[in-house]
Amino acid sequence: MSITDSSGESGRSRLTRRRLLIGAGGIVGGLGAGGLYVASELQGDFGNYTAADSAPAVTTRGRVDPESEETASAEVDGEWAFEEADDLFLFVHGFETDDTTARDQAAAMETGLESLRLTPVVPFSWDSDLEWGPAKEMADANAEPLADWLVDWADSDGRPVHVVGYSLGARVTCGALFALAMRGRGDAVASVSLLGGAIPNDSVGRDTQYGEAIHTLDIPVTNFHNADDRVLGWIYRLSDRTQAVGQTGLADSADAPEGYEDVNVTEQVPDHYSYFQPEEGCLPRVVDRLP
Repeated sequence: MSITDSSGESGRSRLTRRRLLIGAGGIVGGLGAGGLYVASELQGDFGNYTAADSAPAVTTRGRVDPESEETASAEVDGEWAFEEADDLFLFVHGFETDDTTARDQAAAMETGLESLRLTPVVPFSWDSDLEWGPAKEMADANAEPLADWLVDWADSDGRPVHVVGYSLGARVTCGALFALAMRGRGDAVASVSLLGGAIPNDSVGRDTQYGEAIHTLDIPVTNFHNADDRVLGWIYRLSDRTQAVGQTGLADSADAPEGYEDVNVTEQVPDHYSYFQPEEGCLPRVVDRLP
């Protein structure tokens, strides 16, 4: 079940990140040196971190069809060799990310956690390397498989899972929270951290699907937002004609559901690509708010 946003665009929008960059570049190009600075900020990277070939992953790649009424299941691969771990992070990546990059991003986050909390980070790898409209549809379609996997893990293993939804991965994550709330399975998630969430800034309010799910599940959901995130401030706002919760926080703080918290990390995070990177992201603040 998908949440309604205020994008005003069809799900078949022919927007790719490259086209959005070109469009944003054209707009900011007329703003002089400041515009050129913003344009340069839109073309970052995630650092040079590489996951081991045997690293564990949860994946739905090639398994989910947004047009199908049947819910696909996620599968696991790699070596799940962390029997001594007390808990784990499940990292849900964002837009236009292939499987290799998804795993490398999880490796970057795990590296950043080494001095903070020795907890394995497993990627939830989904088919986000699409154009923008279809990628949002795919995000919605991956909510149920993510929820299914979390329930299966809770029933078979039981160790706490901290879900991290990055960028468009926040849409997958919040959709999964709604699915879990419908089943009464708040026990399947220990906490949720949204990093640079590419969802509308009113979509987690008390009377929305996401907000009702957060309230019902009674788990901590923390949104780490960055006012200087130019990808959200320019590209996301250009494409969806609304502001992202990952840039502004919840539109109306008085509308926050119980269990939800906004954390401003503008001073700690230099750009959209750095939230989970070692030394320059906000992982210390993420860890500080874990239950």
